[in-house]
Amino acid sequence: MAKDYYDILGVSRESSDDEIKKAYRKAAHEHHPDRGGEEAKFKEVSEAYQVLSDKQKRSQYDQFGATFDQAQAGGASGYGGADGFADGQNPFGQQGFNVNMEDIDLGDIFGSFFGGRRRAASPTGPITGDDISVAVDISFKDSVFGTERELELYKRVKCSHCKGNGAEPKTKITTCATCSGSGQVRQSRQTMLGAFTQVITCPTCKGEGKKAEKPCGQCGGDGRTKDNRKIKVKIPAGIANGQTIEVSGQGEAGLRGGSAGNLYVTVQVGEHEVFKRDGYDLKCEIPISFTQAALGDKLNLQVFDDRVKVELPAGTQTGKTFRIHNNGVPHLQGSSKGDLLVEVKVITPGKLSGREKELLKSLVEEKGESAEVRKDKKGFWDKLFT
Repeated sequence: MAKDYYDILGVSRESSDDEIKKAYRKAAHEHHPDRGGEEAKFKEVSEAYQVLSDKQKRSQYDQFGATFDQAQAGGASGYGGADGFADGQNPFGQQGFNVNMEDIDLGDIFGSFFGGRRRAASPTGPITGDDISVAVDISFKDSVFGTERELELYKRVKCSHCKGNGAEPKTKITTCATCSGSGQVRQSRQTMLGAFTQVITCPTCKGEGKKAEKPCGQCGGDGRTKDNRKIKVKIPAGIANGQTIEVSGQGEAGLRGGSAGNLYVTVQVGEHEVFKRDGYDLKCEIPISFTQAALGDKLNLQVFDDRVKVELPAGTQTGKTFRIHNNGVPHLQGSSKGDLLVEVKVITPGKLSGREKELLKSLVEEKGESAEVRKDKKGFWDKLFT
């Protein structure tokens, strides 16, 4: 089955070059063998990026799809002659193909000739540090108004003894004699198909191109040590439960001069005893008395640090919701706010004094409460009270 390079990197066919690069970086970090990932998956991710990051290869892949390999080799209708073989003598078939063998990972093809599966080489040059993910708990009020948290992280940081270069202070860092500073060496292999040359990471300097005369005694030549660091993180007003804040460059230190990773802070918002959140709106339920509902009233609600006025008209029914504009949660982007939704619940008194009972009875006699109720659903109530 043909490989779907877009699916491997988790991007769409309309993704930009930057989006593809970002997806590759994330996947490479996750699956790199030096970080405990699967070698096969890392190679698959690298293969996908090699194609999709090259405009010509990506165009051919989009055009030919499953026949991309044949298109790369010279077209589906006929291949050119293979190096070292005449037409009709190619052991891969009657037609040949043109391939630059230095661009191909020979580990899988010739593994059986050289002792089985080959371990993936470390990438050359700087390596970006790992990202760090943490979770913080904040109150409901802090999620509305914003806050700041100081986090203490135990992470890899640049070695203070060698300043990150991996060498013991006052000792020399010399150009690697094995690779002459390139970080790569060519490896030739003789097979039944002929001689093949492969470019691999220099085993002496691990791809850095230079080597410390004496490795740092504190970090062992890595250039990084583990230490505690305190970081202040601003949590914006309006953030919702489960949202994540990205703090660039506050992850673990990079290797061989690579940039630091990022810090991802996931916010967990506690519940409030009165208010609930619906998008950027605040919702609450307040109890009112029978008298307030019947006669109307003006309420002053305490909404965190502010007072909000709610005017109840006479005859307010239980379940009625009042909307107070621009008194909700601030939008993360922009200066606007959501609304405050106040739902009233009429509380029927459970115990009445003798005087209260007399007043209610007189109200029924004077106003004819039964008749008022019958007006709401005329046919049904007339039969019920007849």
